Amino acid sequence: MTSPQDPHTKLYSHINGQTSDLLDRYAVSELCKGWPVYRDASEWQNYRDLFTAEGAYVWTTWSGPRTVDEFISISKAGKEKDVFIMHRECGTLVELGKDKTRAIGKMKATITHRFKFSPQHSNGTHAASNGSNGTTGTHPHDAAKAEGEYEFDVDCDCRFIFFVEKNASTNNEWKTRYVKLFYEKDKVVTVDGFTAPRFSKAELERIPKGYKYLGAAQARLGYEIDLDLPTASGELWDRMYGEMEKWLEGGKVDLFWEGKQ
Repeated sequence: MTSPQDPHTKLYSHINGQTSDLLDRYAVSELCKGWPVYRDASEWQNYRDLFTAEGAYVWTTWSGPRTVDEFISISKAGKEKDVFIMHRECGTLVELGKDKTRAIGKMKATITHRFKFSPQHSNGTHAASNGSNGTTGTHPHDAAKAEGEYEFDVDCDCRFIFFVEKNASTNNEWKTRYVKLFYEKDKVVTVDGFTAPRFSKAELERIPKGYKYLGAAQARLGYEIDLDLPTASGELWDRMYGEMEKWLEGGKVDLFWEGKQ
């Protein structure tokens, strides 16, 4: 359930305004839309061009905090092992800071992770933990390539938050510094209409509501799940909005929360 409270303490430029505001917000929205378009298609040069040259980080359930270059490398390795993650963009809006050199992009999206489980995975459990190792030993999806495997999806409704800045030294281009998500609601979706795994209470209780099924399925395959990601309400929801406002006001932000709760 989402919180009924307005998380913002101030109103920023988000609709209408001068032509320059409209153009800036449009440019930032293009960056946001680049994530589902470029990453899903493995257009890695275009994807990398969404981010600042240095100091850019992204967070996901299965990777924890990673530099964008590390994230691209891990994503490539996963795709080589048949990891199949897609994104559906469901609407994007942008807020501009008052000095017009920083912005926050808010992209509603659904993450769809296709899983292939063999029968031995259907009742297995793997502990989720804080961390950012991404995978363990041999790639987790190697274990699922067994006879009798079946497919299912986990759909996770999210809001991608892009922390974006304008760089005067690069012709005033907008580039992304950080991407962190609100994980709001997820569900298991059958592919064939009737086959899906059952997750134990213990598996689901380890992972925050909002990405518990996604995290539980990824944990069964050996991923270390980041347990300190914001969801639709609660302490980290408040903290995330606080960091978003710091960014818009030109302040220093701290999004590295892993193991600090």
